[in-house]
Amino acid sequence: MSLTVEIEATDGPARRAVVSTPRGTFRTPCFMPVGTRGGIKALTSVDVEALGYEMVLANTYHLMLRPGAEVVEKLGGIHGFSAWDGHVLTDSGGFQVFSLDPEVDDDGVTFRSVYDGSKHRLTPEAAVTVQEAIGADIQMVLDVCTALPASPDVLRLAVERTAEWAKRAKAAHRRADQALFGIVQGGTDVGLRTESAQRTVAVGFDGYAVGGLYVGETRPEMLAALEAALAELPVDRPRYLMGVGDPVAIFEAVSRGVDMFDCVLPTRIGRHGTALTWDGRIQLRNAAWADSADPIEAGCPCPVCGRWSRAYLRHLLAVGDPTGARLVSIHNLAWMAGLMESIRTAVTAGSLAGLRERVEKAWERRAR
Repeated sequence: MSLTVEIEATDGPARRAVVSTPRGTFRTPCFMPVGTRGGIKALTSVDVEALGYEMVLANTYHLMLRPGAEVVEKLGGIHGFSAWDGHVLTDSGGFQVFSLDPEVDDDGVTFRSVYDGSKHRLTPEAAVTVQEAIGADIQMVLDVCTALPASPDVLRLAVERTAEWAKRAKAAHRRADQALFGIVQGGTDVGLRTESAQRTVAVGFDGYAVGGLYVGETRPEMLAALEAALAELPVDRPRYLMGVGDPVAIFEAVSRGVDMFDCVLPTRIGRHGTALTWDGRIQLRNAAWADSADPIEAGCPCPVCGRWSRAYLRHLLAVGDPTGARLVSIHNLAWMAGLMESIRTAVTAGSLAGLRERVEKAWERRAR
């Protein structure tokens, strides 16, 4: 195994842990900002490091097309290329099976480039090879993520292909300094989720992800499927819920034993003027803030709240100055980092339920 997990505290199924890798350590539960093309939009590695993040996510599909995995490898791997010393996790390109509707067969996936329309082939083995060249600390197996709702036949085929591809990815994996995570699929079918998790664990991976959720299903359906998968995953391995950044969903997942999360949500909504606070979402474009001297959130330790007013941020957003999008994104990532630190503290104190109730009440309010 290329990583180890030391569980420091628990609060029911929720756990606080330190994961050790050849690069160093990262704390869980953790949130990973998404730098799809090797950089988080409008931010630099210095920004993300200053906010206390220990791991970011990048995407295999995009990096293999632009600038090309060989270029990234030549320039020091993703860490040297992006000047980021922390951990990096790379998605295998499996999400593009969901989002781009490529040609999928038993052997792999054929994509069209979103940049120039050229055709590219990705197999489980190729996904491993490309991620080895990119040099991430954690790489994901290639899987089949289906849109929901989906028919039983579609879900069954996705589970079968994901299971077979997991075996092939494990056999192709060579770099001892890179962890390889398996992925559980199965849609909202509880039985298929259980089966997929069992088959993935049987292959044996450094960590396990639950994919294909939060893509159109109801929250009760999502939670039932998540619980079915988690029940089969080993407690001494990291558990990663892919593509989830909604604070309420994070609490629901952490309370069931999930350790890792990623999502574009904080930076995407930040670029459109929505800020995250402990009192809910604030839309900074609203006219109500035109002459407000208040920071986004009183008492927030982030560099944005310590210096700029809501009025100034609203002005930047209104005139289309990209500085506005950058500053709100920094605040939102700072807020998410603070949220995860509060979660870790609450797990240690055994007070996760109370913190969860506070955040749920705030997050369910409409943006002001």
